[in-house]
Amino acid sequence: METRVLKYFLMVAETNNITEAARRLHLTQPTLSRQIQDLEREVGVPLFDRQSHQLHLNAAGVLFKQRAKTILELFEHAKQELVSSQDEITGVINLGCVESSVGPWLMDQVASFQAHHPAVKINLYDGDGDSLRSQLDAGLLDLAVLIEPVEAAKYNFLTLPVKEAWGVIMSKTVPEAKLKAIDQATLSKLPLTIGRRPIVRDDLAENIKLKRTDLNVKVTVNLPSVSKALLLTGRYYHLGIEGVYKQFHDDRLIFVPLVPATVSGHLLIWKKQQVLSTATTAFLQTITGSKKF
Repeated sequence: METRVLKYFLMVAETNNITEAARRLHLTQPTLSRQIQDLEREVGVPLFDRQSHQLHLNAAGVLFKQRAKTILELFEHAKQELVSSQDEITGVINLGCVESSVGPWLMDQVASFQAHHPAVKINLYDGDGDSLRSQLDAGLLDLAVLIEPVEAAKYNFLTLPVKEAWGVIMSKTVPEAKLKAIDQATLSKLPLTIGRRPIVRDDLAENIKLKRTDLNVKVTVNLPSVSKALLLTGRYYHLGIEGVYKQFHDDRLIFVPLVPATVSGHLLIWKKQQVLSTATTAFLQTITGSKKF
């Protein structure tokens, strides 16, 4: 199967019309029809439901569309990684980062790196830890910055010099907003929103000497920003890091730390047994000095 055929398939999936897709691809309609039919024979199932002059993806086609996009993204990434010259480092780094206080620090590293390697392009992605790990595992990211802990058996990692205090983000109108800190007894009574990443929730629960079942979790979120409207009602409290509170930039909210004080660090991770591109290796060296990877 050639990558151009995947591009043909995606164009037909976008237009739902062979004639229009052929026009955009500068092909004849019979040629494109034959290419799609050959693709369906190769994968072993029909990918479209055909009605008159219209084609619509069936269930198999929807799944194949997702995989085709991933294949083409990986192919383009591989081509970019292989681009190099004797005079300078080139290529692309796909870098993921959680929403936290680590963002400004990481952007300083990106700016410093590109000042020395201007031919390297960096694609930045934000998300929660689970989505970033999935992209890393699929090869769509080269590196990702997560809140610790991570699954040490799967990833290499660097510890970054940015720490986060854990606490509760809430409306200033609720009684708990007057507290200097939130203890275990108070926390166990609050209707909480919390991030969905299980390993972080388990580590936090252990640190504050509470079982996950002791917490009154009402809503789990992938990105904390979506829970802001809930917090402003005064009926929900977000158990999270101070960096999230700072990103809200909303004077109607307040961050109250946990007691005993609970702090987590950040880790820059990449897959074990992964062959790093020249650009990615250079970026890691920017952060750590001359260490080899």
